Amino acid sequence: MGTRFGAFAVILFLSSLSFSLAFSASNDGLVRIGLRRLKLDQSNRVATRLESKEALRASIRKYNLRGKLGDAADTDIVALKNYMDAQYFGEIGIGTPPQKFTVIFDTGSSNLWVPSAKCYFSVPCFFHSKYKSSQSSTYQKNGKSAAIHYGTGAISGFFSEDNVKVGDLVVKDQEFIEATREPSVTFLVAKFDGILGLGFQEISVGNATPVWYNMVKQGLVKEPVFSFWLNRNVGEEEGGEIVFGGVDPNHYRGKHTYVPVSQKGYWQFEMGDVLIDGRESGYCSGGCSAIADSGTSLLAGPTTVVAMINHAIGASGVVSQQCKAVVEQYGQTIMDLLMAEAQPKKICSQVGLCTFDGTHGVSAGIQSVVDDKDGRSSGLGDGMCSACEMAVVWMQNQLRQNQTQERILNYVNELCERLPSPMGESAVDCASISSMPTISFTIGGKAFDLSPKEYILKVGEGAAAQCISGFTGLDIPPPRGPLWILGDMFMGRYHTVFDFGKLRIGFAEAA
Repeated sequence: MGTRFGAFAVILFLSSLSFSLAFSASNDGLVRIGLRRLKLDQSNRVATRLESKEALRASIRKYNLRGKLGDAADTDIVALKNYMDAQYFGEIGIGTPPQKFTVIFDTGSSNLWVPSAKCYFSVPCFFHSKYKSSQSSTYQKNGKSAAIHYGTGAISGFFSEDNVKVGDLVVKDQEFIEATREPSVTFLVAKFDGILGLGFQEISVGNATPVWYNMVKQGLVKEPVFSFWLNRNVGEEEGGEIVFGGVDPNHYRGKHTYVPVSQKGYWQFEMGDVLIDGRESGYCSGGCSAIADSGTSLLAGPTTVVAMINHAIGASGVVSQQCKAVVEQYGQTIMDLLMAEAQPKKICSQVGLCTFDGTHGVSAGIQSVVDDKDGRSSGLGDGMCSACEMAVVWMQNQLRQNQTQERILNYVNELCERLPSPMGESAVDCASISSMPTISFTIGGKAFDLSPKEYILKVGEGAAAQCISGFTGLDIPPPRGPLWILGDMFMGRYHTVFDFGKLRIGFAEAA
């Protein structure tokens, strides 16, 4: 129950960043939490998934909210921050006075957790804000143990109760988890402190009442509805918004197509076939399930269909591509160093792909995480260090067999071709994006299209640019599957309404 499907993708690309928070009150009585767009260091690329669902988006305007799903007096807006289309997060406060935390508003999980001041032995806790119960006058002890397993890591700790401030709303006596252990590197490099789950109580660890349930129960919102607008334009500061109690009509066009929640837990619904350039793939013609998951960056689905899509767009494994890039750029140098009897463990640091920690090579990106003076994580390397170390081992093996240099380089390239992509990522040729097909999801009898620019994640510019397919394989057997997880790439194109009262989900073209 604690394991999340939408745990993919939280951290796709991390880097050295800095950000500042701005608070502003608008003339419609709502408080918006403004955030500046983070500056990405294009040299750092991180493998991903969160459940991550991570990082996130922001800077907010003044809105004139209206309509059946809420008005200015009964709607609360929290700005979300766009992290190069890979993560969205916003700010909340816990305790009295409020202690500030950046969290992912995650429709794919149901618990609220933040690092605890009692987290002594997990390195990630030292890089994030920590909740101090002794500094809150509204803290209530609980003490029940808790653990949550995500797709990219796990956290454990204990439950506590306190007031939680989301925008202008104050949820009283909210049960949440103080995390005392965050063992995954995902949480070390993440730009968020914790996660605020917006899923159903059925998947809540410890059966804790979700924050959203208490918002409704305590009468803090007029309508039991919340909605997401995710700005996919990384050239703009505003990352998006989540609206509690209503829908902002400025952020969508036309009408929403609604489908009923088919199974409470995740925001799950039934969908039809997936179309590739208007042609049916056939796999979901008999129906598939789907989950709208704001905490997942990419689009995860049955490997059979994803393989068809990636074949149509000319995708290849990221790991294989990185490995071949290392061989092409550094293969001869590595071989020369090995033949000169250099220490194998130091070779990758000598060519600049790793940092030697005294025993073996470590990604220079990981090293910078702990060296960053301001205590913030700066991201992981892009896999080149690992590829280099594998190449060293393969070349050593061939040199012992007295193979020719040409044969050794060919052999290593052949091994690169066979490397699996552990994260399920696939790379594409950035120059071919304009010729790639449209991919469509059939929901409520209507085709929801994604253009290549919307399902390809591009990082960097010019010769340094890397383009990643937004589709990754995920095989869930019946009766729960076949299952698609529609993450931020889909929700960025389509404004999404989560109607808790009527148990339905709505999609409309985002404005």
